[in-house]
Amino acid sequence: MNRAARLIATALAAAALATAAPVATTTATAATTAADPFYRYDGSTPLSSIAPGTVLRTRTLSYHLLGLPTPVQAVQLLFRTTDAQGRPSAGVTTVVRGLGSDGSRAVSYQSFYDSLNPEHAPSRAVAGDVSLGGAIANAEALFVVPFVLQGYDVVIPDTEGQTADFAAGPEYGTTTLDSIRAASASTATGMDADTRFGLLGYSGGAIATNWAAALAPSYAPDVNRRLVGFAEGGLLVDPAHNLKYVAGGVVWPGVIPMAITGVARAYGFDLQPYLSDYGKQVFAGMQDASIVNALGQYPGLTWQKLAKPAYADPNSIPEYLDAVNKVNLGSAATPTVPGYLAQGNGGVLEGTFSNISGIGTGDGVMVAGDVRALARQYCATGNGSVKYQQYDLLSHLGAAVPWAPTAVLYLNDRFAGKAAPSDCGRIPAGNSLAPERPAPVGS
Repeated sequence: MNRAARLIATALAAAALATAAPVATTTATAATTAADPFYRYDGSTPLSSIAPGTVLRTRTLSYHLLGLPTPVQAVQLLFRTTDAQGRPSAGVTTVVRGLGSDGSRAVSYQSFYDSLNPEHAPSRAVAGDVSLGGAIANAEALFVVPFVLQGYDVVIPDTEGQTADFAAGPEYGTTTLDSIRAASASTATGMDADTRFGLLGYSGGAIATNWAAALAPSYAPDVNRRLVGFAEGGLLVDPAHNLKYVAGGVVWPGVIPMAITGVARAYGFDLQPYLSDYGKQVFAGMQDASIVNALGQYPGLTWQKLAKPAYADPNSIPEYLDAVNKVNLGSAATPTVPGYLAQGNGGVLEGTFSNISGIGTGDGVMVAGDVRALARQYCATGNGSVKYQQYDLLSHLGAAVPWAPTAVLYLNDRFAGKAAPSDCGRIPAGNSLAPERPAPVGS
């Protein structure tokens, strides 16, 4: 394992530890950046008349770690992108130049900041904002170092958009792709329309990475032709399965209200008519929560405890059903570039003992059978360059550590032009990724 790979492994371990301890508040401990004018587009031309990926505003500042400025300079870009409902919106990304970079190669690193609060986005941490919910983005700053040392430029998009639409995968994907477009178009970054990119992300970052790879051929063919590959681990594939898998567990059940809140926010529907009094209380407390507020805070939680009895099956809620099917990667297109997918399967180590028929086991929050099914689907639909690795004895946090060095070496090989490995034909069977079906009210 080379030095860069060891640094990546250390960084992932540190970031994982930052998420492991539940925290009671998300209140910022430094001056809030909510009013920062950089994040607002106020131009006279409507966003709908501006091409996706167009740079709207640029600034250069010191890269901050835990609120302290470093000698490293970062370029931040406000750019035009597209939200989950296909509407024009403004996104933000951060660019750090590699040592000795000639602008020919870059890594788009998708953070697992996992939050319903825009203040926890990576760009806010880079700009110096300090908050408990933003601890993940601060810890992940360590990921920048190994790539920068190797001469890669690093692009770090705020994948959830400016309203923090947690778990809304298609929006993560379009934001990531338009971030690459913006970084390539800006005169301040040293990159251009020929810069090659690799995509990298774990957990929440894997959502953005896979959706970007899947959407690139249709949404951003100009970016797709420059992608060398994607590397991801701990992937959310079919969220309807995950909500059932984590239910009743010890550590991860808090992700149920977090994910449903994020998807409802992204697709614009109101959950209140379907919630029990207890559910309303929980969801009210989730509106600006980070994953650090959810981990271990709701042991034993299930959807049935959050909903009115008539809506005990969430598929009886039309808006939920429509949205959850839109964020199912199994219904998205197959990426055309090589991919490395890794997944833990030792979820019992994080207090998830579920083994429901048709869903099975996972890493504590992500479902292993879903990831296997997606990898097999890619193999069967034209992408023969799929590497799949399953860590049967490791949980979500644990699997991140061995995944990380493998992922960086995988991308190094793609940039070097080496033949992509394939596990097609050797990946065990997985789950059905068919769309969820409606259920009657009161079922």
